[in-house]
Amino acid sequence: MKLLETIKTKVVALAVSFWAWTLAKAEKWKLREKGVSFWGKIKALWARIGQKWRSTKAHEKLMAMEPLQRRMIIMLCGVFLLLGLIFAFNQFKTFMIKHFISAAGLPPAAVSTMAITSEPWQLKLSSVGNVRAFRGVDLSTEIGGLVQTVPVKSGIDVKEGDLLIKLNDASDVAQLNSLKALAELAKVLNERDKQQLAIQAISKNVYDTSKADAKSKQAQVEAQIALVAKKNLKAPFSGRVGIVAINPGQYVNPGDKLLTLQTLDPIFVDFNLPQSNAEQIQVGQEIVVTTDAFKGTSFTGKITAVSPKVDTNTRNIQIEAQVANPDKKILPGMFANVNINIGEEVKLLTLPQTAITYNPYGSTIFIAKPTGKKDKQGKPALEAQQVFVTTGQTRGDQVSILKGVDEGATVVTSGQLKLKNGTPLIINNKVQPTNLPDPKPQE
Repeated sequence: MKLLETIKTKVVALAVSFWAWTLAKAEKWKLREKGVSFWGKIKALWARIGQKWRSTKAHEKLMAMEPLQRRMIIMLCGVFLLLGLIFAFNQFKTFMIKHFISAAGLPPAAVSTMAITSEPWQLKLSSVGNVRAFRGVDLSTEIGGLVQTVPVKSGIDVKEGDLLIKLNDASDVAQLNSLKALAELAKVLNERDKQQLAIQAISKNVYDTSKADAKSKQAQVEAQIALVAKKNLKAPFSGRVGIVAINPGQYVNPGDKLLTLQTLDPIFVDFNLPQSNAEQIQVGQEIVVTTDAFKGTSFTGKITAVSPKVDTNTRNIQIEAQVANPDKKILPGMFANVNINIGEEVKLLTLPQTAITYNPYGSTIFIAKPTGKKDKQGKPALEAQQVFVTTGQTRGDQVSILKGVDEGATVVTSGQLKLKNGTPLIINNKVQPTNLPDPKPQE
């Protein structure tokens, strides 16, 4: 409360002092006499204007009207005069704002710049592909049965013909032995009938019947041998076995997926390229493959096949390449980056990708153009100028410039979103965007 009383006392004292100072200055500067003189001049001017107005024909016509009509005319004239004053004031305000903005000019913008230079560049085609096994299959049995033994383990390498899974075939083997005995008997009977036919002890018809019976019994044996073989799942080719989740005693149905077998060396990489690159693709061309799984490691291979047709939906060409994989690092189903070198190394103008502004109507950059004047520090003043450029391939943080700018030009690399033609520039190159052809992730 004491603080509020103190503040109130000081404010009142300040107001009294200001009022006393105002009265003293008014008396010193003779403001009252000047105000009275100025008011007298205004009254005299108003009187002269009124006298001239009363001597006009318009005044006579106005006075000749009825009082109600005369008041309506005066009111309308006053409204129109007020609207005219408001319109004039708005126009004056707009003019003054435009004049102030044009006189002030565009505010300067702080940007970073660099001189565009040419660097060695290896032209190449890039794509993404999928890794596919040289041979790969999900194995299953043709018939069902009870699993007797599983000789293989998960992840081992097997050779063609190795036994992978054996089903219980005891009854089938017994049936095979029975059929073999019958086949041997039929064969013996047929040999005996052949000897009897030679001395004409039997007719030719009896011999032919025994011969057909022997062949039938032998065919039944072969069919049973094939049935027994189906109870033994063997490797159709050499490769690596996947995860084995089958156990002895488990019953499997025909067509059930039991395990996978993949040949990993060599291995295929399937990828697509636009139809515009069809002329640059040839069978036997070398490729370089990298994967995210093995950073810093590249694998070389060659194109083995090019699809004879173009996909009508994407207008891309499917390409198959074979890559050596002796360490069996690359696995089927992996995502792969594919690069194909084209021609000899050339020199191209390069810029950081942050310097390019991509628009539907074209790519643009801003260059720092000298104005011929000097700034407050005595340095040459620079302003922004937007130019269209034609961009080429990209690598890392860089993009190649095919045309639109000359080597050595000073290009704005950051801060260009706030620029337009003629914007004054303040150069600050303490922090520059990355401009590496092969950037590495930082920890």
